[in-house]
Parts: sequence; C-alpha cells; structure tokens
Amino acid sequence: MPSNPKKIKYIYLPFLAMTLCFVAGYTLVYWALFVNLGVFPVQDDIVEYALPYALSWIPILLLLRSRIKLLDFTGRSDYTPFIYQIVASLAMAIPTILAVNYTETATGTLTALDTITQIEKHEPTKYYKLNEHYLDNTNIGIHIASDISGKLNEYYNMHIYIAVPLLAREQDTVNSRCSAFVGFEFSHRISNDLNDNEKDQQFKLFAGESERDFFIKVRNNFVYLDNIRNSTKADGFKEASTKCVKYTSTNPLFLLPVNEPFEARNGDTLQWMLGTLGFACALWLVMVFAFEFKTAELQEFEAGNTSAYKDIQEFLTYLIPQDGYFITPILLYINLLLYAAMVLSGLGVMSFNGQNLLSWGANYSPLTTHGEWWRLLTSTFIHSGLLHVVANMYGLLIIGMILEPLLGKIKFLGIYLFIGIIASCASLWWYDATISVGASGAIFGLYGIFLVLALRKAFPPELDKKFASSIVFYIGYSLFMGFRGGIDNAAHIGGLLSGVCVGALLYQTLQAKIKAGYNSEKNA
Repeated sequence: MPSNPKKIKYIYLPFLAMTLCFVAGYTLVYWALFVNLGVFPVQDDIVEYALPYALSWIPILLLLRSRIKLLDFTGRSDYTPFIYQIVASLAMAIPTILAVNYTETATGTLTALDTITQIEKHEPTKYYKLNEHYLDNTNIGIHIASDISGKLNEYYNMHIYIAVPLLAREQDTVNSRCSAFVGFEFSHRISNDLNDNEKDQQFKLFAGESERDFFIKVRNNFVYLDNIRNSTKADGFKEASTKCVKYTSTNPLFLLPVNEPFEARNGDTLQWMLGTLGFACALWLVMVFAFEFKTAELQEFEAGNTSAYKDIQEFLTYLIPQDGYFITPILLYINLLLYAAMVLSGLGVMSFNGQNLLSWGANYSPLTTHGEWWRLLTSTFIHSGLLHVVANMYGLLIIGMILEPLLGKIKFLGIYLFIGIIASCASLWWYDATISVGASGAIFGLYGIFLVLALRKAFPPELDKKFASSIVFYIGYSLFMGFRGGIDNAAHIGGLLSGVCVGALLYQTLQAKIKAGYNSEKNA
C-alpha cells in the first residue's frame, strides 16, 4: 500500500474517529448529568473547560501517541511528537467546549413569571422572564476579587461583583427577605509587572468607571434573566450578597440580566463549533502528510509488534512508590490531591484567591508570626492554581528521579521538608504581609543540592540528556517567572541557597556512595 493511504488509515482516520466520538460522547454525558439531571454540583468552570482538555489526553496517550511516533521527524526538534499530541488534544477539547456551551443554552428552558416571588413554586430552570420586578439598587452588596493569569503570570485581573436584590415591587423593600439577586460583574486586566502602588491607582480608576457603568446598566430594563450556577462568577455574586445587610436569604438564585431576544441566546456558538472542528480536521490532515513514515517502525506496527504502551508504562513507573524511589511520588500525590480538593471545593481551577489560600494554610507573616507557625510547612503543599502546581510537580518529578535513589527516602524527605520550612522563613523575613504558597522553595533547594553534587561529579557523564534538558527548562522557567510580579522570590532564593549549603555538607557524608557509582546505588 502506498504511503499516503497508510497515513489516512493508520493516523488520520483514528484521529477523526476519536475526535468525533469524544465531542459527541462528552457533550451527551455533560447534558445528561450536569444539565438535565444536575446530579453533580461541580463548578461549571471544571466540567465545561478543564475536564474536556484533561480527558482528551486519555485516547491520545492510549491510542494516537504510538501512531504519531511512526512518522519520521528526523532533523526536527525532539518535542515535535509532543507538539502533535498537543494539537490533537486541542482539536478534541475546543470543539467540545463549544459544544457543551451550545447544548446548555440551546436546551435551557425559559420560565415566565409574573414576579420573582413565584419562583419558589417552580422547578429551577436556566432562564426566567418577569412581567414585573424592582431592583433595589440602594441596598447592594459588593465583592472585590483579583487573580493572576497568563502563561507567565503576566496579567493581573481585577473583578468587582455587585449583587442587587431582586424584588417584586418597590414597596417590598420594607421586608427583609430576598430570594434572588441580579448580578453585575466588572473586570479589568492590567500588567502584573506593576508595583502595588501602581496597581492601587489602576484599581481606583477601574472602580470609578465600574460605578458609572453600573448605574447605567441597573436602570436599563432586561428581556430575560440567566440563572448561573456553580461557577466562579456565581461565587463572586454569593460573596457580594452576604454584604447586602438589609436582606436575609437562604440559597438565593443569582441571575444575569440579558438585553437581547431570547432566540439569540446561542449566538454563533454552533457555527464556531463546526468551523473549529472542520479546521482541526483539515490541519491534522496537513500535519500527517508533512512527514514520511519510519520504515522499520511501520513494518513492526503492521506486523502487530508495536510497543504502544511501553513508554507509557515506563513513565507510570515513576508515579508508583517503589524501592529506592518512594517519597517523590508520595509528595506528588499529596500536592495534587490538595489541589484537587481545592478545585472540588469550588475555589476555582486556574487560580485561587488570597482568602481561600489563607484558609487552606498559606504562609502569611501577620498570622504565622502570631502563633500559626504550622503555616511554614502547610504552605509548601498548597498552590495558587493549575499552572503553579503543574510546573512545581514537573520540577519535583525530575529532580526526585535523580536525587532520591542517591540520598535514600528518609534523608530525601527530611531535606525536602527542612528546606521547605527554611524557604518559608525566608519569605517571612523578606516580606511584611505577602501570601506565600507552593513547593518551589523546597524544590529549588533540591536543585541546589543537585548543583553542588553535579559539580563534584556525583553523577555519571551519561546522565540522560532528557533529564538535563528538563532541569534546564524548569530552572529557566522558574527564574524567569521570579522576575515578574506576584512571585515569591525570597522563597526561591532561600530554598536554593539552603540547598547549596546542604549539598556541600552532604557531599562529605556521601563520598563512599559517589565513589561506588550512582548507577549501582539503589538502596533507600
């Protein structure tokens, strides 16, 4: 069979089948469980955005990855196969995200009410239309929040959430009960490189503009209301409603005003979904035809001798505690489980706000130095968001593969915790009132030890080049991030210097191991 038909058969058609099945399957499950039945009160941010991308990697790693490796990428970067996998995951995830959003809006029911007081007599629906209403804009609740975003934490996002009591008539303001709030959100993004004074100035300007916009919007009538549930936005409005002291409410609804015809609620989502899916399939076809097959690998694949799961199994061994490599995966699981617990608690996905981080054990000088010394340790297991925990766990996994077999599990754990606490102390010493979280201080300490031992030739010259490139990537990324705003440089530097000192001391006690050779030492 010629090369091109084989590319269609072995790579393109499996990708096409996986993509179509994934988009259709996930959308159907999403509608059944979260929209129709509502059996799992999980944040919309997770099931609509994070979960499609995460789950798309399962068929890629199990089925498509080995087929991508049949292509001959000679002369290209070692990361080219991984780039192909990223493109495939985006090709599955983006149309799925658009599909679930379209499904929710298209299948949402509009309930017509005379006034908001009738809402308790009906089952909750996605949309509501009121014949009569009154917004008490003199007794509003306001919640202010901020977060950091961007691949390099380059953006500082400011949010103002305003909850306005929704009543049937103006005379109902004499009552103290409110069953629903209309929410208004205002957001503004600035550079995270600005110092605190510049950020404060930008916020004052943003707050003034938001106030003017609010009084314009709150006076405008709306066509219908959108019921938002289990989302970061809903959490913001919930916080705002608690500051509306005039009214008491139990599990109120939070509704967004919509000033366009109900028939236009879907927008162009369906067209975007189909267009994105078509573009992804066309792009993948071009990518598949861009390279020829590797003859030997293709013959083995056709003979059924493919090692599709070999590299996956090899990687998974680094995630399983074993003799000589026990503590690193345990630390990995603790950090990831704590992050997952924070996400499932409804705190967010990409980032968590400062108050929530403090509640979960962040390091903060006014609290830590006044009796809550346990924060020196707990803060090293808490992370500020998805990118933060992924970057740190990547760094921990790489350095743990190298150092734990050499140091032994007890010494490795003791050093990790000790340097983590030292890094937290450095943060307290440097900053008066900054919230600090993350394992990066302890991990930087491990890299400090590695630096000293490497200079003393503790490792063999043939140390895997992939380890070396991964180490350079993590250190380079972390150091670059350290020059940006919102990063705890003191913990990084404190951890690194502590690691260098510990490494210098360790070398004296590990001379016998070093002479015996790193490869022959597997005891812990």
